[in-house]
Amino acid sequence: MKWLRFRHGGQEGFGTLDGEQVVLHRGEMFGANEPTGERVAVADIEWLTPCVPGKMLALWNNFRAAAEKNGWAVPGEPLYFLKAPNSFAPHARTIPAPPAEVGRVAYEGELAVVIGRRCQAVSATEAPSCVFGYSCANDVTAIELLNRDPAFAQWTRAKGFEGFGVFGPVIETDFDPLASHVRTRVGGRERQNYPLADMFFPPAELVSRISQDMTLEPGDVILCGTSLGVLPMKPGTAVEVVIDGIGTLVNVYG
Repeated sequence: MKWLRFRHGGQEGFGTLDGEQVVLHRGEMFGANEPTGERVAVADIEWLTPCVPGKMLALWNNFRAAAEKNGWAVPGEPLYFLKAPNSFAPHARTIPAPPAEVGRVAYEGELAVVIGRRCQAVSATEAPSCVFGYSCANDVTAIELLNRDPAFAQWTRAKGFEGFGVFGPVIETDFDPLASHVRTRVGGRERQNYPLADMFFPPAELVSRISQDMTLEPGDVILCGTSLGVLPMKPGTAVEVVIDGIGTLVNVYG
């Protein structure tokens, strides 16, 4: 089932995708809800982020192919950072280019894990029951700014500009995260195509391990990291993150 949030007629709502229509629901996406009996055309909605995360955590060095090519050591535990709430942006929204002095900005097509219930210190066996579903994401990064100061890697700043935490368009609840690929097209040209089965830490293990560090709440999002093919974007370029079984996230940069 594909869940989404939207704005229509000046009102925000949520529901499920049924072809080219949205089936409206009432209640809570992560709690009790039911269809209202109303439908609206997808063409008539404004897409919103499919949930409103309290926090978004993103992985670094979580794919074997990228680690091997770049000479990175195999991580002993998940290496992650936080993305600021102001960076969250939905499908079809333009990603604003930061000031020129920030330098080059790159795309990173990724799988997003959406938490469905509160979890703290859960086991890897329990972790799948904490996952509501999965979405597409683009972990946009100011790559020159990240290591500009040799004394301090600026992960928060480099990852936290407006629109740098794009995810959507939907949350798919029926998805096998290890049986699909992430493909990123930039200006219509495929730049990334990698299997999700190549992760060092798959979603269930990520949820379990991160929940040992902090409590995960419904709506929180974990970005699983990216693999080979990350390159800078030019302003005016459309970036598509495609995950078969979920959908296609499309945004124009700059």
